[in-house]
Amino acid sequence: MRKLLLIASVFTCSALKSFGQDDGDSMLKMLDDDTKAKKEDVNYTFKTTRLINGSTTESLGAGVMDMRIGHRFGKINQGIENFFGIDNANTRIGLDYGITKYLMVGIGHNVLGKENDAFAKVKILKQQTNGSPISLSFLTGMSVQTIAAPTLPVSTDKYYFSNRLCYFNQVLIARKFSDKLSLMLMPSILHNNLVDSTKFDNNTVALGIGGRVKISKRVAFTGEYYYRLTGQDNLANGFKTYNSLSFGFDIETGGHVFQLHVTNSPGISERIMLGQTVDTWSKGDIHYGFNISRVFTIVKPKEFRKHK
Repeated sequence: MRKLLLIASVFTCSALKSFGQDDGDSMLKMLDDDTKAKKEDVNYTFKTTRLINGSTTESLGAGVMDMRIGHRFGKINQGIENFFGIDNANTRIGLDYGITKYLMVGIGHNVLGKENDAFAKVKILKQQTNGSPISLSFLTGMSVQTIAAPTLPVSTDKYYFSNRLCYFNQVLIARKFSDKLSLMLMPSILHNNLVDSTKFDNNTVALGIGGRVKISKRVAFTGEYYYRLTGQDNLANGFKTYNSLSFGFDIETGGHVFQLHVTNSPGISERIMLGQTVDTWSKGDIHYGFNISRVFTIVKPKEFRKHK
């Protein structure tokens, strides 16, 4: 009888040990699977909503306003008589606002062409670990020039308000490959209401590529290039137009982000950047410029509001 009890005890202990080990292993495996499957947002693919001239996939948070000042000096090769371009300058002042975490809007005024613009950007996908491999946003907007009406070839022709309008749409596709490297593709289409349709196309289709390489905690090198697939033969005020190529540095200082850059695009709006860049790097037509961004919280998130 004692032998039977001893055998039963040994068997029971072995079974309990085996069950406990299997159960523990299963629980650990489940926890490991949950950790691997956890989705987390990948943030700060780019530091601001603009790369240099063009937009990024980044959006403002709900209730956040961004005041942006863009400045482009004249061509460096203008020489000492124009102090290497500093005597000639173009400025854009804009206000952007985050309505929700998925939607932001903005307005701006560009001195060049006396152009007013407005846009909306919708965030469609957010890059995540164990989730979406990319961030995806859609940008749509329009601009109107307020310069004096041109003299039309036929004196009886009317210059309508709609002739001043331009529309632009961009799909912004970005991926943050590491803490130091982010890349972006920007398929774009620009539509001008008024062109000489016997020679040129109303639509300019371009493929943009841009990137950001982080050099230090607060400094990053940036670049962007827009290659026009159509509209290469379009003229701007009788001048040949070129693809826009820009390089720069982002410098973070508290609530400010300074963007210093060189570019062959004299204007900051999509209309000028995509369709009216009349300068080229091959001739030394380079513009030094900068963007300044200052962010304000207009409406605090609910979790930060004080309860009365």
